[in-house]
Amino acid sequence: MNAAQIVEAVLFASDAPLKAEEIARADGALDEDLVEEAVRALNVAYSDSERAFEIRELGEGYQLLTRPDFVTYLERFDTVPRPSRLSGPALETLAIIAYRQPIGRIEMEYIRGVASAGVIGTLQDRALIDVVGRGDGIGRPLLYGTTQRFLEHFGFRSLDDLPRPEELPIILRDRTPLQDPDPEPDEEAVEDDDTPEPGVSDVLSTASGLDESEDPEAGDVDLRPPESAPPMADPAESAEDDPEVD
Repeated sequence: MNAAQIVEAVLFASDAPLKAEEIARADGALDEDLVEEAVRALNVAYSDSERAFEIRELGEGYQLLTRPDFVTYLERFDTVPRPSRLSGPALETLAIIAYRQPIGRIEMEYIRGVASAGVIGTLQDRALIDVVGRGDGIGRPLLYGTTQRFLEHFGFRSLDDLPRPEELPIILRDRTPLQDPDPEPDEEAVEDDDTPEPGVSDVLSTASGLDESEDPEAGDVDLRPPESAPPMADPAESAEDDPEVD
């Protein structure tokens, strides 16, 4: 067996990205340099033969994946695994964490204008974020950051692949002094509909720019009381005013 065959076999059998040093453990004759060389050779061979898959670098590791061109065909099959979808509020919170990490819950809620404890819990359950430290403020609040799973979910090699800060809304670029937040009730973090999850650029440069009036969870509901209707006429008084009918 040559190095390319061993690397291909290991990646084919793995359901998660593997680092070069992890792949190298498959055979004593392998090292990281040989693994990386084999990955490059395999991708060239796949491209030259127009194969439907390729080896992609995700989160500092390698994974054998179907090419994006074939997504429309795979979506027709229920047996093909699909990543769980996130709601607008969850994506918005995730974008804020990605660019402002490490960041505490109070600062997130100040930026979003709504309570975020439930959304944070959901993102932690999905291993997209985790506690990375504690702040210096009162009570030493927990600080959150993104995880390796976040990189894999959105197809990033590292955080350097995020859209550039100048492409983002001002609220994510510049920190502003915190005030005592008066957050609205928490929002649902998961949607059950079949709406496709937005692309990476949409998620991280657009969803995070929502304001309260654009919140996808909030409808255009007029909360003002309806105008008072004119009082109904008294039937007895109306009878007196009407002309008699013979």
